[in-house]
Amino acid sequence: MADTAKRSRTSKRIGRFRIGFNVLAQIVLILFLVAMVNSFAFKHCARWDFSRDQKYALSDKTKRFLDTLKGKMRITVFFAPTTPITADVQNLLTEYQYAGKGKIDVEHIDPERNLSRAKELFDKYKVVTDESLLVLDYEGRNKTVKASEMADIDQSGMAFGEGPRVAAFKGEQAITSAMMDLVEGKKKALGYVTGHKEPPLSENSPVTVLKTFIENENIKLQELNLLDLDAIPADVKAVMIIGPQYDFSDREMKLMGDFWDKQGRILVLLDPSAKTPKLRGFVNELGVKPNDDRLMVFLRTGIQELALTRDVQAHFLADSPVTKRLADVRALFLGGTSSLTLEPDRVRAANVRVEPLIQAEKGYFAEKDYNTDDQVKLQADAKRSNVPLTIGAAIEKGGSADQRVQVNSSRLVVVSNASFVQDNTITQDQQGLDFISGGVNWLLSREQLIGIAPKIPKPLTFNLDEEALRRLRWIILVFIPLVPAVIGTMVWWQRRV
Repeated sequence: MADTAKRSRTSKRIGRFRIGFNVLAQIVLILFLVAMVNSFAFKHCARWDFSRDQKYALSDKTKRFLDTLKGKMRITVFFAPTTPITADVQNLLTEYQYAGKGKIDVEHIDPERNLSRAKELFDKYKVVTDESLLVLDYEGRNKTVKASEMADIDQSGMAFGEGPRVAAFKGEQAITSAMMDLVEGKKKALGYVTGHKEPPLSENSPVTVLKTFIENENIKLQELNLLDLDAIPADVKAVMIIGPQYDFSDREMKLMGDFWDKQGRILVLLDPSAKTPKLRGFVNELGVKPNDDRLMVFLRTGIQELALTRDVQAHFLADSPVTKRLADVRALFLGGTSSLTLEPDRVRAANVRVEPLIQAEKGYFAEKDYNTDDQVKLQADAKRSNVPLTIGAAIEKGGSADQRVQVNSSRLVVVSNASFVQDNTITQDQQGLDFISGGVNWLLSREQLIGIAPKIPKPLTFNLDEEALRRLRWIILVFIPLVPAVIGTMVWWQRRV
């Protein structure tokens, strides 16, 4: 009996030990799994922005640029709490830190409270302004971004006792542009050809938005009058020609030809109504023929009514690095637009590749007799047209068909419409800016920066017709009060029973 009791006590102690060991092992295993899950989540986290205007969501262009950073970028924030965009800047820089994956360090300093630290850094970076600003530091180089460059402030309400209002927040454009400036060092020069009645680059220019946008890409626009030059300057990496109204001289065309032969890069926006046979002949020699026609389409405005319009709705193609990230995006090309005939077989022997970039939507036709008012003839021509119409193309000489292989080459982008980049058009349809950004960056061999420009925030509006207002009135006056009344009646009835 004694032995049996002793064995029983020993068995109980062993059982308790096993239970305690199992519990301890389970706790350790659970803690290990929690630690592993947290570690995995920390290293592989993802962020989504479900807000309507996506005010702080970074564009693809900024994210790709941050991926190219080789060193650390330090950002020092000198913003007083009273600055209207302080919270916006802080939230935006948080997104930069997440997208930078450890390459962006941010230090926030209140210059009104931390005077000693602010003075130390002001002396280091030679800051002499009292305005709120950021200081970006990269590999010993630094650049400031002022608050006035990151937002448009509306102060019209201050006369009525209201505070300043942020009309437009441009933080990402300003910060990313400054980062490009620091990383790339000297700005790349883009020559803007003048002397043929092109839109000027003056203060009241019709291409002011385009000029500002290009300069924010860390590119310097430099006017070029080819008649005053013996050769295009060596620091000019690409040349832009926008809507010349008069043709180029033989001497100017020789300069353009020499520039092209030396792996030059050219952007040409043609005005179909301008007589420029030599410039068109230069493009034609490279396999793209600008046609003497106008794109038109008949739109149905009633049951039996048709309206003729020359404004072209077109889409971008995905086969080229210029428009790959704009694939199937629609854009509006106002004014006159002609068709382009691509002849890649004719120039293939010269190692020249031609590919379409922009095509008109279905239904458009290219009318050669574009000055006629004969509606019967125009409708007949429209019925006979059933081929895709190209209005933008890319030309490359000496490049590689494999986009992963970077080879020095001559490049040219041509569009048969020059008015889509003017302020009155581009502010209505920002896809034009996206295309110009892709074209210019491709010409400058900055493919990693090709992307969609940041979205312009738009106010949320609701348009209700009379029937919708009637339904809304019934919901507010009847349905909403009826629901709690029914619930209250049911509760009362249950308690009564």
